[in-house]
Amino acid sequence: MHKRAPTIGGVLTPLAYIAQRWTPSPKTVRRAALSAVVMSVVIVVTGGAVRLTGSGLGCDTWPKCTDDSLFATPEQGIHGAIEFGNRMLTYVLSAAVGWAIVAARAAKPRRRGLTRLGWAQFWAVMSNAVIGGITVWTGLNPWSVAGHFLAANALLTLATLTWVRAGEGDGAPRPRVPGPVRKLGWTLVVVAGLLVAAGTTVTGSGKHAGDSSDVPRMPFDFATMAHVHAVFAWVVCALALAVFFVLRVVDAPDDTRARARDLLLVLLAQGGIGYVQYFTGVPEVLVALHMLGSSLMWIAVLRLALSLRERPPADPGAGIPAQQADAALSPAA
Repeated sequence: MHKRAPTIGGVLTPLAYIAQRWTPSPKTVRRAALSAVVMSVVIVVTGGAVRLTGSGLGCDTWPKCTDDSLFATPEQGIHGAIEFGNRMLTYVLSAAVGWAIVAARAAKPRRRGLTRLGWAQFWAVMSNAVIGGITVWTGLNPWSVAGHFLAANALLTLATLTWVRAGEGDGAPRPRVPGPVRKLGWTLVVVAGLLVAAGTTVTGSGKHAGDSSDVPRMPFDFATMAHVHAVFAWVVCALALAVFFVLRVVDAPDDTRARARDLLLVLLAQGGIGYVQYFTGVPEVLVALHMLGSSLMWIAVLRLALSLRERPPADPGAGIPAQQADAALSPAA
């Protein structure tokens, strides 16, 4: 007996109609999930560009750009255009998340867990839009700005988890390495999260306030917070090195060891950018690169931790292993 598709007044809802008419391949589902990851990174970097160009109050209200106009006006100049452009990217992000939801919902067999993760991304986008509005209403209060950035990283977390899960089955997770190694990997995730959070205090106490006016800063010494942030960074590097070598000792699968190597490369680049920007007066270009590196680092940390276990198909054909999904997405496929 088939479950009846949801209807409104006897008419199929658009999502149910698509699910009945279209069955995406596993590769399409994973690409849809990847598009949400890419746009989550883009929204973080462009949000940083708004702040670095002093365009945070380019649109001085929300959800409109001015009290009288939904769009940026010529009087607001380049700052209004930059801030309004970043707001418009939220719709592109929403479209990417929507594609991920539709692809997960239309997949056969049905993947309810993947669909729930897609909807969680949708609500994260909506919540962060509200936080962004509060940030404008409070005149770029640094605590609100920090919350806006952390909410964007929460979305990135959900998007990355969806992407990884799209390449797995729906069976119960099975360990691929011994328990102590998994605990070490998740310790790395926790400390990396603290590193990202500490970075908001460096930004909040630094000179890039997001607007040319006298925007208040966090009541911390910038140099002190930069040093605290550096301590967390060194701990993350130490943990990443430990995971890298331990995975070789326990003869972990090749893809897991490759993800540990990729994380080390990202950390090397990110650490170099961080020190150069600190000793060169925090130039805007390097800050933007550092924000990009922060997102890539977080993705690499999550992928490494998630690769320490696997989820086989719940039933034959219910999913594909992550290794096969990666191969399907490779240029040679």
